[in-house]
Amino acid sequence: MRCLSGTGLTLSQTLLMPHLPLAAFLRRPLRGPRPSRSLPRPQPLSTQSEPHGSPVSRRNREAKQKRLREKQAALQAGIAQKSKAGSLTEARKAWSPKEVVLYEIPTEPGEKKDVSGPLPPAYSPRYVEAAWYQWWVREGFFKPEYQAQLPQATSETFSMCIPPPNVTGSLHLGHALTVAIQDALVRWHRMRGDRVLWVPGSDHAGIATQAVVEKQLWRERGVRRHELSREEFLRAVWQWKEAKGGEICEQLRALGSSLDWDRECFTMDAGSSEAVTEAFVRLYNLGLLYRSRQLVNWSCALRSAISDVEVESRALSGRTELQLPGCSSPVPFGLLFSVAFPVDGEPDEEVVVGTTRPETLPGDVAVAVHPADSRYAHLHGRQLCHPLTGQLLPLITDAAVQPHVGTGAVKVTPAHSPADAEMGVRHGLPPISVIAEDGTMASPCGAWLQGVQRFEAREKIVLALRDRGLFRGLREHPMVLPICSRSGDVVEHLLKSQWFVRCREMGERAAQAVASGALELHPSFHQKSWQHWFAHIGDWCVSRQLWWGHQIPAYLVIGEHSKGSGEDCWVVGRSEAEAREAAAALTGRPGAELSLERDPDVLDTWFSSALFPFSALGWPRETADLARFYPLSLLETGSDLLLFWVGRMVMLGNQLTGQLPFSKVLLHSMVRDGQGRKMSKSLGNVLDPRDITHGVELQELQAKLRAGNLDPTELAIATAAQKKDFPHGIPECGTDALRFTLCSHGVQGGDLHLSIPEVLSCRRFCNKIWNALRFILNALGENFVPQPPEELCPSSPMDAWILSCLARATGECERGFLTRELTLVTHTLHHFWLHSLCDVYLESVKPVLSRVPRPPEPPQVLFSCADVGLRLLAPLMPFLAEELWQRLPRRPGAPPAPSICVAPYPGAYSLEHWHQPELERRFSRVQEAVQTLRALRDTYQLTKARPRALLQSSEPEEQGLFQAFLEPLGTLGHCGTVGLLLPGAAAPSGWAQAPVSDSTRVYMEIQGLVDPEAQLPLLAARRHKLQKQLDGLIAQTPSEGEAETQRLQRLSSLRLELSKLEQATLHLQQLMDGSPGPGGR
Repeated sequence: MRCLSGTGLTLSQTLLMPHLPLAAFLRRPLRGPRPSRSLPRPQPLSTQSEPHGSPVSRRNREAKQKRLREKQAALQAGIAQKSKAGSLTEARKAWSPKEVVLYEIPTEPGEKKDVSGPLPPAYSPRYVEAAWYQWWVREGFFKPEYQAQLPQATSETFSMCIPPPNVTGSLHLGHALTVAIQDALVRWHRMRGDRVLWVPGSDHAGIATQAVVEKQLWRERGVRRHELSREEFLRAVWQWKEAKGGEICEQLRALGSSLDWDRECFTMDAGSSEAVTEAFVRLYNLGLLYRSRQLVNWSCALRSAISDVEVESRALSGRTELQLPGCSSPVPFGLLFSVAFPVDGEPDEEVVVGTTRPETLPGDVAVAVHPADSRYAHLHGRQLCHPLTGQLLPLITDAAVQPHVGTGAVKVTPAHSPADAEMGVRHGLPPISVIAEDGTMASPCGAWLQGVQRFEAREKIVLALRDRGLFRGLREHPMVLPICSRSGDVVEHLLKSQWFVRCREMGERAAQAVASGALELHPSFHQKSWQHWFAHIGDWCVSRQLWWGHQIPAYLVIGEHSKGSGEDCWVVGRSEAEAREAAAALTGRPGAELSLERDPDVLDTWFSSALFPFSALGWPRETADLARFYPLSLLETGSDLLLFWVGRMVMLGNQLTGQLPFSKVLLHSMVRDGQGRKMSKSLGNVLDPRDITHGVELQELQAKLRAGNLDPTELAIATAAQKKDFPHGIPECGTDALRFTLCSHGVQGGDLHLSIPEVLSCRRFCNKIWNALRFILNALGENFVPQPPEELCPSSPMDAWILSCLARATGECERGFLTRELTLVTHTLHHFWLHSLCDVYLESVKPVLSRVPRPPEPPQVLFSCADVGLRLLAPLMPFLAEELWQRLPRRPGAPPAPSICVAPYPGAYSLEHWHQPELERRFSRVQEAVQTLRALRDTYQLTKARPRALLQSSEPEEQGLFQAFLEPLGTLGHCGTVGLLLPGAAAPSGWAQAPVSDSTRVYMEIQGLVDPEAQLPLLAARRHKLQKQLDGLIAQTPSEGEAETQRLQRLSSLRLELSKLEQATLHLQQLMDGSPGPGGR
């Protein structure tokens, strides 16, 4: 069986039929348009599977015949497996991969795409997305300077910055969600006429980048970092960045991100370095940045302090073995070791404490109990013997101890526990550091432990306790273990002299900004987390023991000490010369006599990221961009970055510029897979957006896993999961489909569950739009001249109805963008294009267009629907909208916009004259009648016949309503002529009937169209099948929540369908008996 090149998908592949999140709000679709047979065949096309093959017409015909054969085979296979498939088969829809059509007209990068030829017969993402982006960039459409010259230009500005992704990696679906939302908002503001700036950038990612380059140096040259000079290593990092760091930018371009690339920033470029230095110096001079010896999060594997965001809290329910860096065998955790501390002077009395970290015992300086714990009241003020050294330790009382946990007694290790450090300060206990930077035991432990790896030391300590008779047992114990997300090592808390930012005062202002409404967080439920975080914020350690990053602009004055404290003398400056002046002023000695040594550490990556909203615009220099575009109009990002990034941007932005860096924050949820699982490499469900937009074979997906850094166990699990989730790889869905699907989930509420079938459903929606435009372009012809919208006043009720729907959709889209509710925009556009335009209007207008002479209004209506509809769609589906809009005729008079991305976005006010809510309300009754007619046809299995139909209403107003829509009723209901039956008049004998409402019924002629003898057994089989389903649902044990609601809805639907079949059966039996049917009485 032939596979499409680059997809690995066979033509018999089937996937679950997806449901867009918006599908639940939409009506059951009516029939869509058929591709027009009169369209000429495209010439400048090729398919990837046959790039140099036979003529297109023959290839399309052969492909169509093959698809038909495959469809028949699939149907036969489906019938054979029906009994096994159960109710799930109702949700299945076959996916047969489409031919990949390529755009092959020679076009230089940046030249406009040639759209003079006809559209390909079906939507093909690679054809649609070719060439447009380079042309948009070259023409400058994404630059605010261009937008200022647009005819619809306003005096408003709209500015955003992209959350700078790490230069080491590639974008995942979480990034794609950010880009889809941001780009939709940016494109809407640009089309609206605002002066828009969207700044691209990437983060230097200190720890991650250094780790990648260190691995590369070892793999390719067999060299460790410390074997090179700092300058040599940094040169290697920059070389890696230039060679490998551009992947993210290519991904952003592929997603259609309308960023101003001339303003691209990198957090290690010269402008950012200047901003970082200036920020450090200013904060230091204000007393908001200081050096101190405090506990920090420390990764022994990286030999560096790390930020809180790089610490993963892993919950362990009991004994768990972990393979850690530098350890030859797995290390057990989730265990509680009980250790006895003998009471000094009392040979038979001891205090037993429980600890999960016996390796820190050498650093214990006290044992603490709760002051109200009566078990230890008689020991208050006594001393205990250290179980390893015999040194005397005080037994102290502290209210922080939880008496109901364990024995109620805890050991105090101030040098390796934040809680113990606070307790140590309260009681004046000296900290003793017993774990070194590299994870080995330090000299205070004694020669028997010094230099031993900390988890090996654990075993030696436990053996020593056993030998001394002071080990009191071991049991499983649930715990939370801090893990370094960068190295996988257990995070230690070590006392280090580092630089810290004082956060309390700045944090209070950040909290007040939200409380006062000066800073808006959306969704608003994030305000609680914001206020809690800033109410308990501590100082921020910004030192990192790396070489890649912004080297701290602080200098140690060799041989000098700070006045009064006797500690090392440090000075800060924008340059060494400035620092030397500061040192001279501080010491009273000439600067030339002083010896200065710069701090080798670099700043936390989050420090430079926190400056990004204003450093990207030129701060600290007074630039035109800073004056015009700062503060930013909006920050949009993932909710997981609210505190670590957004909070720090607000603190530093407010402090350094005197203004909030933005006044509105829009937060989206985490992207999970279709099963609700977090995206994780170890689960095999982390996807590059290009895997979805371009399609990818399973073999390639698994090759990416093997190229990663998963351990063998994780790799096996991920490989199996990937094979189960994507057995045939991932089909090509296209960028527009992915963007639209992501935006349809919006930002409100819980996590976003994204499945490939869901994106495939959106690709089918793209194909529906494609076919609609092929039909419309064919209907317009070559000499069509569009009318201005204000001159289009339709006389046909169907024309008036679709224009009213278009005007309402315009208003809803405008409201959705203004409130940033993109779900409203996607739902509105999906409903208009799929249901109002394709399923109803295009079907109803086909007979009208075939008249001779052709009425002039329908082509004008079709053009307006296409033009306005595509401009409404453009912010969400930029490639598809551009490809189709470029082929529409241009209105005479005003010069046309060169691109849809700078064309005016339709405004509700300008189309208000089309909006007729009462007409739409009345037409909904017509649609109900259409659904009833179709249901009757389905019940009697009238597949090809076009029976006559009658409508009868007891309400005169409804009679008049149906009179105006008789022709569309017949067309949409797949009937012949449709007439009206006067109130009270008897229907023709033998006609089938069904109620539309309490006041309206429809009658359908079936005599001569249905064979009762042949049809009755089929009806009986259908009734039997539905009855079995009904009995099965009734037998199910009632559940709760949404599942029970769905079960009850299904029960109601089955009962209604059974009732219809029973009525049809009775009617056919009466026809066989020759007696008058119910319509004849």
